[in-house]
Amino acid sequence: MSEIKKRPYRSTARNTQATHTRERILISAKNLFELNGFEHVTIEKIAQAAEVSIPTVYALFQSKRGVLRALMDEIFPLDQFDALVEKSIQEKSPKLRLSISAKIARQMYDAERTQMDVFRGAAVLAPEFKELEKEKEMRRFDRQKVTIQAMVEEKSLSKILSITKARDILWAFTGRDLYRMFVIEQGWTSDEYENWLTQSLIKTLIDETWVRSADSD
Repeated sequence: MSEIKKRPYRSTARNTQATHTRERILISAKNLFELNGFEHVTIEKIAQAAEVSIPTVYALFQSKRGVLRALMDEIFPLDQFDALVEKSIQEKSPKLRLSISAKIARQMYDAERTQMDVFRGAAVLAPEFKELEKEKEMRRFDRQKVTIQAMVEEKSLSKILSITKARDILWAFTGRDLYRMFVIEQGWTSDEYENWLTQSLIKTLIDETWVRSADSD
């Protein structure tokens, strides 16, 4: 009986240790990517910097691409993204729904700003990054489907837009490039970017007659 009682404690301790090990590896990898560039960092160097064995890194991340994916996911955690998407799904007003889409973009790219140097180097030199970025973009595109579908069902979508074009516009407007040009290159504040994006999405995607009808109610 005494042996059975100890198992939950040992399991919790192992999980805590594994979490700390994972965090140490990611911190070490990020520092190495910043100092040396993604292409010059190996699993062996990451393991050495984190003071863990090479098999430990492979067991947790499978590859250097797996380490990069984990770093990308930690910038804007999936559960935080999903929570905002769920809030958007539950929202009844198309204007507020689109404002949440703008907020998701703003929060995502604000979180990325501190990591941009790491990922910019990886994007230029590493096909692994481009593949991971494509995966993220497709996931973002797929999850935006519910926003456009809701507008179709409530008949608030602009009548001059097909569903396909509306999805493309929402995806493109909320992409990283516009944030980079406005906030990073031109010095807009994040608030200014979010406000502009919200109004642009509303004006482009929502049918004018629906807006007049909603405003008159």
